[in-house]
Amino acid sequence: MIEKRFEQIKTVHEIAPVFLKDEGRIEALFTVYFLALLVQSLMERELRLAMEREGIEELPLYPEQRPCARPTAEQVLRLFSLVERHRLLREGRTIQVFDANRTDFQRQVLSLLGMSEQAFRSKN
Repeated sequence: MIEKRFEQIKTVHEIAPVFLKDEGRIEALFTVYFLALLVQSLMERELRLAMEREGIEELPLYPEQRPCARPTAEQVLRLFSLVERHRLLREGRTIQVFDANRTDFQRQVLSLLGMSEQAFRSKN
């Protein structure tokens, strides 16, 4: 499993050589990558456990909505990659907020991840 995560650092996160001289900056960069991998693995585990709990064998996360039995964080993030939220401002003040419209499938995935859709709504 650890080898798979390191492979994802190179492919999904596209880590590339960085020339840093300060040890603190090197440690900080690797901490950020470690946290990204941790969040990614926790997201995958939560989704897969929820699928098992709900009796869902596959989700249509592959291109062309093909079924996927073991969803990855990359697929989930791609599902939400085009979601946008806009604020209309006038003189620095928010006039109106246009919250993103999510599909039923996006709402289902959020629910499986234990995330409330309200967390993404405007408080204004």
